[in-house]
Amino acid sequence: MSFVDLLKDTLQTLLAHKLRAGLTMFGLIWGVVSITLMTAAGDGLREGQRQVATQFGENIFIVFPGRTSLQAGGERAGRRVMWTIYDHQLLAPQSPSCEHVLPELTRGTVAVRSDYNSATLLVSGSQPPYQKLRHLPAAEGRFISWEDEAQARRVAFIGSDVRKQLFAGRDAVGRTISLAGLPYQVIGVMESKEQDSSYDGRDVNKVFVPYSAMIRDLPQPPPLPAQTVDQLIVKAKTLDQHEACVDEVRRGLARIHHFHPDDKEAAPIWDTVKESRAFATMADGMKYFLGAMGVVTLLLGGIGTMNVMLVSVRERTREIGLRKAVGATSRQILTMFFLETFIIVFVSGAIGMAFAHTVCHYVNKLPMPQYFAGLWATWQVGVACVALLGLVAFLSALYPASRAASVDPIEALRFEAGG
Repeated sequence: MSFVDLLKDTLQTLLAHKLRAGLTMFGLIWGVVSITLMTAAGDGLREGQRQVATQFGENIFIVFPGRTSLQAGGERAGRRVMWTIYDHQLLAPQSPSCEHVLPELTRGTVAVRSDYNSATLLVSGSQPPYQKLRHLPAAEGRFISWEDEAQARRVAFIGSDVRKQLFAGRDAVGRTISLAGLPYQVIGVMESKEQDSSYDGRDVNKVFVPYSAMIRDLPQPPPLPAQTVDQLIVKAKTLDQHEACVDEVRRGLARIHHFHPDDKEAAPIWDTVKESRAFATMADGMKYFLGAMGVVTLLLGGIGTMNVMLVSVRERTREIGLRKAVGATSRQILTMFFLETFIIVFVSGAIGMAFAHTVCHYVNKLPMPQYFAGLWATWQVGVACVALLGLVAFLSALYPASRAASVDPIEALRFEAGG
């Protein structure tokens, strides 16, 4: 008997037992769907968190001034440390792993006026790379340039909510606003964005000005020390150099301000990379747990398939004996049952994957909540499903096919299925 004949006989057998084949396939289909959707949900959760974190600033860390907790160089513990307006310049040559070390000076409750309205807002002064580091895309106009910084121009980049409050939907770019009584020209408006965390307020409610203009017009008020800033925003050259960058900045500040380099209380750091890695680990754990549940479902489907094939062997014992009596070899019988099992398993897998990816496609068209980017079905999961289906098919067919191949033709012809 040729392979084509075996394939025809197998398909005829499956068509003759549609209900049994359909119920067997349902368990396998559900297993594939479970694996695909559960792992897709885990990947969507991780990607959603990454997108939200990017709205604040991707792969940056913020260094705040603190109080010393260790004695160093004759200085007492408990001494307050403040960053000066020049620290970013002193740190640059001491931090070769860092791409940017930016100062930031902020003033809250600044009186801001336009020709149409007034408000009390937070004003932030920093340098041009701040836009990229803190993710401040411009909807209109532009952000602060190095020329603005060099000339200490009185120009402002305003948040989307600031525009609504001060201009009530009118054009803002090119108009003049008053910051603490000083005229500033609006050069850009930020895109509206979601932001789940902040160290001083939501960016859409801020006014951004050049650092040089900020330290001239809106310096730290008493009793805070003069010529100081609130925090430093730092980004490493690459993600692999992030830890080295953190260490270089901490040690550089320790040398400048005479505190112990291991004194973390003197220079508290908000590390977005560390937070992202912790969340990614949690999301991966959830993904693997959900995926494992899907794998168990698929394996249970495989056990069901094996039981159905054992019943099929029993019901077809006389048929197997007749085939052997007319010349069919044990290998052909073995191949016939392996082929039947593989057809059931892989057709089920194809249907399951098609259904799961269709669900992912239509779910991803819906509005997504914060921290969830949709169902991300990856090709890696598809490959894993194919490999797992192959293993399930082999294990499900091995025992029933072996039993069928070992049937004695004489005993088989005397066998009664109901006996």
